[in-house]
Amino acid sequence: MAQQDYYDVLGVERGADAAAIKSAFRKRAMQYHPDRNKDNPEAEQKFKELGQAYEILSDDQKRAAYDRFGHAAFENGGMNGAGGFARGFGGAAGGAFSDIFDDIFSEFMGARGARRGGPGRGADLKYNLSITLEEAFAGKKAEIKVPGSVMCETCNGTGAKPGSAPVTCSTCKGAGRVRVQQGFFTIERTCPHCHGEGRTISDPCTDCSGQGRVRRERALSVDVPAGIEDGTRIRLSGEGEAGPRGGPEGDLYIFVHVDEHDLFERDGADLYSMMPIPMTTAALGGDFEAPTIDGGRVKISVPEGAQTGKRFRVRGRGMSQLDASGRGDIRRRGDLFVEIQVETPTGLNAEQKEVLQQFCEAGGGEAACPQSRGFFERAKTFWDNVTDGR
Repeated sequence: MAQQDYYDVLGVERGADAAAIKSAFRKRAMQYHPDRNKDNPEAEQKFKELGQAYEILSDDQKRAAYDRFGHAAFENGGMNGAGGFARGFGGAAGGAFSDIFDDIFSEFMGARGARRGGPGRGADLKYNLSITLEEAFAGKKAEIKVPGSVMCETCNGTGAKPGSAPVTCSTCKGAGRVRVQQGFFTIERTCPHCHGEGRTISDPCTDCSGQGRVRRERALSVDVPAGIEDGTRIRLSGEGEAGPRGGPEGDLYIFVHVDEHDLFERDGADLYSMMPIPMTTAALGGDFEAPTIDGGRVKISVPEGAQTGKRFRVRGRGMSQLDASGRGDIRRRGDLFVEIQVETPTGLNAEQKEVLQQFCEAGGGEAACPQSRGFFERAKTFWDNVTDGR
């Protein structure tokens, strides 16, 4: 089977410079790395071909020979010997490949690769906190209880029995990772003896069974800022699960839910309230008091002839707002919008009905209700048009 052109393997032009070749190899090696394609044998073969192509094209002498003679330059002992092509990753090309492989491995492993030879980080925790709208307005200090893992006090988190201590792993020499040969490549993996921690415990603590942490419920105080909105996430760094055997703690994420309110609906920093008023107040005008979220009252003046749906804006009586630092400031507030709903009286006695009848006979019916009169005029026109069209 004919070998594929090394330039095609890397996906570069023949005139590509060293930086372009290195970048192309790095990108494709990440794509076909065996650890990312454990169930794909073709990826491993592709990874080997990439390594072969890069070793040739990253070396000026080998690249010149390849450009002139192709794959034949390295067959039948070609370029073997002093200064020639040696199997494996020796020489300058080998060093370059090792450097770039370390770069690839570091990116592939991410945070795990950055922390070698140490205990893992504890898990993050989630806590759901429900508060009232009044508490969201004023802010509060919430006392919560969080179940989880905490550091074992008996062994101070080491996992070793008091009087003893963890020892450096003899397999990885404390690195937490070992290199194994897989055909053409050397692959770095987690040490199977210490599981990546770089240390082993021969005499584990009896209270935590060598884990360095125990299950316990903790009481925490959480500052909920004024003006916080429903769905906000509060992060408490280091308040999550304790890491195994002295590893760093995870974080605690508190998800805030603001309960619905009987009187107010919220839209950002603004509040909306629906206020029923008597028909007489809407017709004659008058004042009424509306509640505010801080427990106070505000006077609303209704003009004569006010209709259902009329909205009154009260500036600065809405929700408190968060400042740039994320803290609440009850001095900076949104607005309160009060919408009136004209209520039709029910359960009238005979005298009240008579008064309303006199009102209608005095021209207080359709004549005093222009919206109703206009609607029925339009309806009459509609009915006439329908009748004429038949």
